[in-house]
Amino acid sequence: VRSIKNKIIASYIDKEYYDGNRINGYGGFRYNGRWIPIAKNMYKEYGLKKGHAVLQIDCEKGFLLYDFHRLYPGLEIWGTDISDYAIGHAMEEIKLFIQKAPFTELPFEDSKFDLIIAIGVVYTLNLEGVIKCLKEIQRTGKRKSFITLAAYRTEEERKLIEWWTLLGTTILLHEDEWVEVLKHTGYTGDYKFTIAHSLNLIRSQD
Repeated sequence: VRSIKNKIIASYIDKEYYDGNRINGYGGFRYNGRWIPIAKNMYKEYGLKKGHAVLQIDCEKGFLLYDFHRLYPGLEIWGTDISDYAIGHAMEEIKLFIQKAPFTELPFEDSKFDLIIAIGVVYTLNLEGVIKCLKEIQRTGKRKSFITLAAYRTEEERKLIEWWTLLGTTILLHEDEWVEVLKHTGYTGDYKFTIAHSLNLIRSQD
């Protein structure tokens, strides 16, 4: 169980969060190629082609963008993040394509991107921020996007998610509540719920 102390440390999203103790974050955030099959699958599933533009919101050190760039050099890739540490330690090949920007105010023109990706970020915002972020995805994209949302279906799942997450308890909604939020913002992309079961979270019997 991560304590409020761990969450305070993680909230700075600096070296300790990315490359410090595991209880405070990733415990060493390094490239290992695990995003390669995801990049390949997204390229195929979303019909990406040479000349298409892809944005990842909260791209951190840019591992997924790096794999897109290496596998499909004809893609135009962009990333945003709010962490100076993550951007400063991003993959050298793509560092120039990452901008520091709030997730609620994307520095891009309307309908620029053929695919927008936001993994593990939307649910770290408060409700106002969630709405703004989703509307920004709609504004800057061409109706194709993929986001993940931490959610619960039972009270037990809610508690497990709260204990597990370091940054994502500002807003924690039931799956049905998330659907209402998505409808309100006019979100047209794909989404996947991150729930206790998918994370293999169980309550300790101790």
